Amino acid sequence: MVVHLVGTVIVRRPMTFMKFACFGLAGAAGALARLWLAELFTRHAASHMPWGTWAVNLVGCFFFGFVWTLAEERNAVSPEFRFFVLAGFMGAFTTFSSYIFESVDLVRNGAVAYAIINIIGQNLAGVISLLAGMAIARSVG
Repeated sequence: MVVHLVGTVIVRRPMTFMKFACFGLAGAAGALARLWLAELFTRHAASHMPWGTWAVNLVGCFFFGFVWTLAEERNAVSPEFRFFVLAGFMGAFTTFSSYIFESVDLVRNGAVAYAIINIIGQNLAGVISLLAGMAIARSVG
């Protein structure tokens, strides 16, 4: 079963083998694109800053917004194409774009407080989760 986000309505459709394979290929392409872009920026930036990750996250946000707008406002791409690109390719490329889109969508829908909670909460929870994972990995013996 595949969950498609259509505006704020969730539509469930069965996933055929072909859709499953296309989704996997889109994910593989996203992962390879992430590797290539991050490596490109990291190789050319003599810095301690993770510029490759910055590049991936910013390109991901731009591309997510671009595809979403083509699908949602202009009906220029099908819901299936949007799903494969945004969930498959972009899901493997970066989840940061989804996080930013959802935060902006909360603001657009008048839920500014929830957007602030989402942004602060995910960042804080992410740092805590990372530190917890590191601590647990160090304690495993």
